[in-house]
Amino acid sequence: MMPSHASERGTEAAPRTEGRAERRAERAERRAEQRTHADYTGGVYGSMLAASVIVGAGSLGQFPRLELVLLLVLTGGVFWIAHVHAQLFGARLTRQAWDRRVVMRVCRDEWPIVKAAVPPAVAVAVSPLLGLDVQGALWFGLSVAVAGQVGWAATAARRAGAAWRQVALSAAVNLLLGMVIIGFKLWLKK
Repeated sequence: MMPSHASERGTEAAPRTEGRAERRAERAERRAEQRTHADYTGGVYGSMLAASVIVGAGSLGQFPRLELVLLLVLTGGVFWIAHVHAQLFGARLTRQAWDRRVVMRVCRDEWPIVKAAVPPAVAVAVSPLLGLDVQGALWFGLSVAVAGQVGWAATAARRAGAAWRQVALSAAVNLLLGMVIIGFKLWLKK
Protein backbone atom coordinates (compact mmCIF):
# COMPACT_ATOMS: atom_id res chain seq x y z
CA MET A 1 0.00 0.00 0.00
CA MET A 2 2.95 2.35 0.63
CA PRO A 3 4.14 2.23 -2.95
CA SER A 4 0.74 3.26 -4.28
CA HIS A 5 0.69 6.38 -2.05
CA ALA A 6 4.17 7.29 -3.18
CA SER A 7 3.17 6.90 -6.81
CA GLU A 8 0.01 8.96 -6.19
CA ARG A 9 2.10 11.70 -4.61
CA GLY A 10 4.49 11.57 -7.51
CA THR A 11 1.70 12.04 -10.05
CA GLU A 12 0.18 14.86 -8.00
CA ALA A 13 3.49 16.69 -7.68
CA ALA A 14 4.25 16.61 -11.40
CA PRO A 15 1.23 18.74 -12.47
CA ARG A 16 1.96 21.28 -9.72
CA THR A 17 5.57 21.54 -10.81
CA GLU A 18 4.55 21.87 -14.45
CA GLY A 19 2.06 24.59 -13.51
CA ARG A 20 4.76 26.53 -11.66
CA ALA A 21 7.15 26.15 -14.55
CA GLU A 22 4.50 27.40 -16.98
CA ARG A 23 3.74 30.42 -14.77
CA ARG A 24 7.46 31.20 -14.48
CA ALA A 25 7.83 30.94 -18.25
CA GLU A 26 4.82 33.24 -18.76
CA ARG A 27 6.26 35.81 -16.32
CA ALA A 28 9.64 35.68 -18.04
CA GLU A 29 7.96 36.13 -21.41
CA ARG A 30 5.99 39.15 -20.12
CA ARG A 31 9.18 40.72 -18.72
CA ALA A 32 10.97 40.16 -22.03
CA GLU A 33 8.04 41.72 -23.90
CA GLN A 34 8.06 44.70 -21.52
CA ARG A 35 11.77 45.19 -22.16
CA THR A 36 11.21 44.95 -25.90
CA HIS A 37 8.37 47.47 -25.83
CA ALA A 38 9.91 49.71 -23.17
CA ASP A 39 9.79 53.40 -23.93
CA TYR A 40 13.03 55.13 -23.02
CA THR A 41 11.93 58.59 -24.09
CA GLY A 42 11.31 59.36 -20.42
CA GLY A 43 14.99 58.73 -19.77
CA VAL A 44 16.00 61.10 -22.57
CA TYR A 45 13.53 63.66 -21.29
CA GLY A 46 14.64 63.19 -17.69
CA SER A 47 18.31 63.63 -18.63
CA MET A 48 17.52 66.84 -20.50
CA LEU A 49 15.51 67.99 -17.51
CA ALA A 50 18.42 67.25 -15.17
CA ALA A 51 20.83 69.14 -17.43
CA SER A 52 18.45 72.09 -17.52
CA VAL A 53 18.09 72.08 -13.74
CA ILE A 54 21.88 72.17 -13.37
CA VAL A 55 22.15 75.06 -15.83
CA GLY A 56 19.39 76.95 -14.04
CA ALA A 57 20.86 76.37 -10.59
CA GLY A 58 23.28 79.25 -10.91
CA SER A 59 23.11 80.61 -7.38
CA LEU A 60 22.42 78.12 -4.69
CA GLY A 61 22.45 78.77 -0.95
CA GLN A 62 24.76 77.75 1.85
CA PHE A 63 24.90 74.04 0.90
CA PRO A 64 24.96 74.16 -2.91
CA ARG A 65 25.78 70.48 -3.52
CA LEU A 66 23.09 69.16 -1.21
CA GLU A 67 20.58 71.65 -2.60
CA LEU A 68 21.42 70.66 -6.18
CA VAL A 69 21.13 66.94 -5.40
CA LEU A 70 17.72 67.52 -3.81
CA LEU A 71 16.67 69.82 -6.64
CA LEU A 72 17.57 67.18 -9.24
CA VAL A 73 15.81 64.29 -7.50
CA LEU A 74 12.75 66.29 -6.45
CA THR A 75 12.33 67.89 -9.89
CA GLY A 76 12.56 64.43 -11.48
CA GLY A 77 9.92 63.19 -9.03
CA VAL A 78 7.57 66.09 -9.70
CA PHE A 79 7.86 65.68 -13.46
CA TRP A 80 7.30 61.92 -13.06
CA ILE A 81 4.08 62.59 -11.15
CA ALA A 82 3.04 65.12 -13.80
CA HIS A 83 3.64 62.61 -16.59
CA VAL A 84 1.77 59.83 -14.76
CA HIS A 85 -1.14 62.20 -14.18
CA ALA A 86 -1.14 63.30 -17.83
CA GLN A 87 -1.10 59.69 -19.06
CA LEU A 88 -3.91 58.63 -16.74
CA PHE A 89 -5.95 61.75 -17.42
CA GLY A 90 -5.49 61.21 -21.17
CA ALA A 91 -6.69 57.62 -20.81
CA ARG A 92 -9.69 58.86 -18.84
CA LEU A 93 -10.55 61.38 -21.58
CA THR A 94 -10.58 58.60 -24.16
CA ARG A 95 -13.05 56.73 -21.93
CA GLN A 96 -10.56 54.01 -21.10
CA ALA A 97 -11.19 52.61 -17.67
CA TRP A 98 -8.17 52.16 -15.50
CA ASP A 99 -7.54 50.09 -12.46
CA ARG A 100 -4.58 49.48 -10.15
CA ARG A 101 -2.76 47.49 -12.83
CA VAL A 102 -3.06 50.33 -15.37
CA VAL A 103 -1.90 52.90 -12.81
CA MET A 104 1.11 50.74 -11.90
CA ARG A 105 1.99 50.24 -15.57
CA VAL A 106 1.88 53.99 -16.24
CA CYS A 107 3.98 54.66 -13.12
CA ARG A 108 6.54 52.08 -14.28
CA ASP A 109 6.55 53.39 -17.86
CA GLU A 110 7.26 56.95 -16.70
CA TRP A 111 9.84 55.95 -14.06
CA PRO A 112 12.86 56.58 -16.36
CA ILE A 113 12.27 60.31 -15.79
CA VAL A 114 13.28 59.84 -12.15
CA LYS A 115 15.99 57.29 -12.96
CA ALA A 116 17.63 59.78 -15.33
CA ALA A 117 18.01 62.34 -12.53
CA VAL A 118 19.91 59.96 -10.26
CA PRO A 119 23.31 59.74 -12.04
CA PRO A 120 23.78 63.55 -12.23
CA ALA A 121 22.69 63.83 -8.59
CA VAL A 122 25.20 61.15 -7.60
CA ALA A 123 27.89 62.94 -9.64
CA VAL A 124 27.24 66.17 -7.73
CA ALA A 125 27.15 64.30 -4.41
CA VAL A 126 30.52 62.58 -4.95
CA SER A 127 32.21 65.63 -6.49
CA PRO A 128 33.98 66.59 -3.22
CA LEU A 129 35.65 63.18 -3.24
CA LEU A 130 37.10 64.11 -6.63
CA GLY A 131 38.36 67.43 -5.31
CA LEU A 132 35.87 69.49 -7.33
CA ASP A 133 34.65 72.88 -6.17
CA VAL A 134 31.00 73.87 -6.62
CA GLN A 135 31.48 75.00 -10.25
CA GLY A 136 33.32 71.75 -10.97
CA ALA A 137 30.46 69.81 -9.42
CA LEU A 138 27.98 71.65 -11.65
CA TRP A 139 30.00 70.85 -14.77
CA PHE A 140 30.48 67.23 -13.69
CA GLY A 141 26.74 66.81 -13.07
CA LEU A 142 25.93 68.48 -16.38
CA SER A 143 28.35 66.20 -18.23
CA VAL A 144 26.81 63.12 -16.63
CA ALA A 145 23.30 64.35 -17.53
CA VAL A 146 24.26 64.89 -21.19
CA ALA A 147 26.00 61.50 -21.33
CA GLY A 148 22.84 59.96 -19.86
CA GLN A 149 20.71 61.70 -22.45
CA VAL A 150 22.84 60.27 -25.26
CA GLY A 151 22.85 56.83 -23.63
CA TRP A 152 19.07 56.76 -23.12
CA ALA A 153 18.52 57.86 -26.73
CA ALA A 154 20.84 55.18 -28.12
CA THR A 155 19.25 52.54 -25.90
CA ALA A 156 15.76 53.59 -26.99
CA ALA A 157 16.71 53.43 -30.65
CA ARG A 158 18.42 50.05 -30.27
CA ARG A 159 15.56 48.51 -28.29
CA ALA A 160 13.13 49.79 -30.93
CA GLY A 161 15.04 47.70 -33.48
CA ALA A 162 16.69 50.62 -35.26
CA ALA A 163 19.64 49.98 -37.52
CA TRP A 164 23.05 50.99 -36.15
CA ARG A 165 23.07 54.04 -38.42
CA GLN A 166 19.80 55.22 -36.85
CA VAL A 167 21.15 54.52 -33.35
CA ALA A 168 24.20 56.66 -34.14
CA LEU A 169 22.00 59.41 -35.58
CA SER A 170 19.78 59.41 -32.49
CA ALA A 171 22.83 59.59 -30.23
CA ALA A 172 24.33 62.40 -32.34
CA VAL A 173 21.12 64.45 -32.28
CA ASN A 174 20.89 64.08 -28.50
CA LEU A 175 24.55 64.99 -28.12
CA LEU A 176 23.85 68.11 -30.16
CA LEU A 177 20.87 68.94 -27.91
CA GLY A 178 23.12 68.43 -24.89
CA MET A 179 25.67 70.77 -26.40
CA VAL A 180 22.94 73.38 -26.85
CA ILE A 181 22.15 73.08 -23.13
CA ILE A 182 25.87 73.43 -22.33
CA GLY A 183 25.93 76.46 -24.63
CA PHE A 184 23.12 77.98 -22.57
CA LYS A 185 25.19 77.45 -19.41
CA LEU A 186 28.18 79.19 -20.99
CA TRP A 187 26.01 82.03 -22.26
CA LEU A 188 24.26 82.51 -18.90
CA LYS A 189 27.60 82.61 -17.10
CA LYS A 190 28.64 85.78 -19.01
